[in-house]
Amino acid sequence: MRESKFQQQVIQFLKDNKVWYVKYWAGSKFTVEGIPDLLVCIDGTFHGIELKNDEYYESKLQAYNMGLINTNSGEGYILRPNKVKENKFPEFDYYQLTFDEWKERWFR
Repeated sequence: MRESKFQQQVIQFLKDNKVWYVKYWAGSKFTVEGIPDLLVCIDGTFHGIELKNDEYYESKLQAYNMGLINTNSGEGYILRPNKVKENKFPEFDYYQLTFDEWKERWFR
């Protein structure tokens, strides 16, 4: 599944569940690199969600930033459509979930 299609599914799920979120658009000279794709508040908890399809890996800067979010009592993680991979940068404190695991964990 293409990441853009997966992103549409996740955003639609957030909208359907009336969850506050911001889609962070990186890549311009005015934005900071390494910020998670979605900045979300679920039941009062900050989530920095990096969206990846089942094939691609996170960058070191993305892993570092997710680790910072976790160190500061937020939830920083990678969300994938179907299967998780081993963390590419295990020195940072972050984790991965599939879309179904995510829905079960945060939207029971």
